[in-house]
Amino acid sequence: MTFIHDHFLLQTESARRLYHRHAADQPILDYHNHLPPADIAGDRRFANLFEIWLEGDHYKWRAMRCNGTPERLCTGDADPYEKFLAFARTVPHTLRNPLYHWTHLELKRYFGIDRLLDESTAPGIWEEANAALAGSDMTTRGILERFDVRALCTTDDPTDDLSHHRAVAASGFAVKVYPTFRPDKALNVHDPAGFNAWTEKLAAAADRDIGSFAAFKDALRARHDFFHACGGRLSDHGLDRCPAVFATDAEAAAIFDRARNGQAASAEEREAFTGHLMHYFGELDAEKGWTKQLHLGAMRNNNTRLFRSIGPDIGCDSIGDYPQGRALSAYLGRLDEAGSLPKTILYNNNPNDNYIFATMIGNFQSGDLAGKVQFGSGWWFLDQKEGMEWQMNALSNCGLLSRFVGMLTDSRSFMSFPRHEYFRRTLCNLIGRDVEDGLIPDEDGLVGPMIENICYGNARDFLGLELG
Repeated sequence: MTFIHDHFLLQTESARRLYHRHAADQPILDYHNHLPPADIAGDRRFANLFEIWLEGDHYKWRAMRCNGTPERLCTGDADPYEKFLAFARTVPHTLRNPLYHWTHLELKRYFGIDRLLDESTAPGIWEEANAALAGSDMTTRGILERFDVRALCTTDDPTDDLSHHRAVAASGFAVKVYPTFRPDKALNVHDPAGFNAWTEKLAAAADRDIGSFAAFKDALRARHDFFHACGGRLSDHGLDRCPAVFATDAEAAAIFDRARNGQAASAEEREAFTGHLMHYFGELDAEKGWTKQLHLGAMRNNNTRLFRSIGPDIGCDSIGDYPQGRALSAYLGRLDEAGSLPKTILYNNNPNDNYIFATMIGNFQSGDLAGKVQFGSGWWFLDQKEGMEWQMNALSNCGLLSRFVGMLTDSRSFMSFPRHEYFRRTLCNLIGRDVEDGLIPDEDGLVGPMIENICYGNARDFLGLELG
């Protein structure tokens, strides 16, 4: 039997039945990823396996460094084939790391390759995959159609002109590609040089002068309106933790003015400024019926040497141990009290916070919408089998798993869509075990629709996107 077979990860007969009858054929709604919209607009064809698989994958770089691979073979100037061989040498050492599962699932689903990747099989796999990449269905658009992706939401700065999204929409492509409003740089008053450079970009994008804090907020609203006009229905924020202090408009304006004059905000001022703007962003989302995503708890760019020489997002981030509960309660509670709490999805990076997040969502639900505040799927270091099970167990014990909006790739790679399959197999294995143990009824009419909704239907109904 090959490693990736029909019953991969499905350890009981009930799990197999649930997966093959109710999960396997569900479409994909990938509502959070970091795919480059330019690649979709241009219908990019990848020249080789490196370009589609290793070009921007910090998970692989991280594993390769752990295996003693020189940086030139990770992010450096080595030849693409050299880099692929270095990854192939690393793969046998990733046993019990999710990379081992992802690697072979992706080789199977994209190229029909069943062989285990290592240094000896690498040359043949390279040739076979490169030949397949020349096929008519292996452009970016072909891949999206092949995996039955109905819509995806990229992650975009408010200053982006969204020209690639507009080009995709104008082309009539069946798969919908929507922007997500990610205004993290609007909060960086602790870094006046970077903040002011970004504010000038915002002024240009919004076509207005920004000489005051009121004008700054108006420009942000204008860009939020623009994203909405381009089909965007989600925002996203990457924060250590939610703000628990909220500046008044006058206090925030004073912090803004000092930053515009080159004076860095203190830690306390930055949190208060963040609190003011995050409340404002919540109001904008609520007004338009958007969904707000909060990605909380990552400790980023730990390796100062590599950050200075290469930059961010290179595999040098880790789980942070920030206190989350009180601040999260303060932020959600402030929006709720003002009648401005939008649909919200919370993602934690630290598994110690699973039960904090799973219980927090129950505090701010609404009688007019099932699952208005969601505990999002296992994120980053937790988007693997065990981490996803932890998240679903915590949600099941403290809330309603049946209302869960399911999986997303959170990826920069067009090779990542089998992560939806990986999640669905994990989900069905978890539920199937409960069926076998007599913990839930052995009734497909009850359990099957729940599986289908977690895989696709709940996200479809919750997010309010126009789907292909």
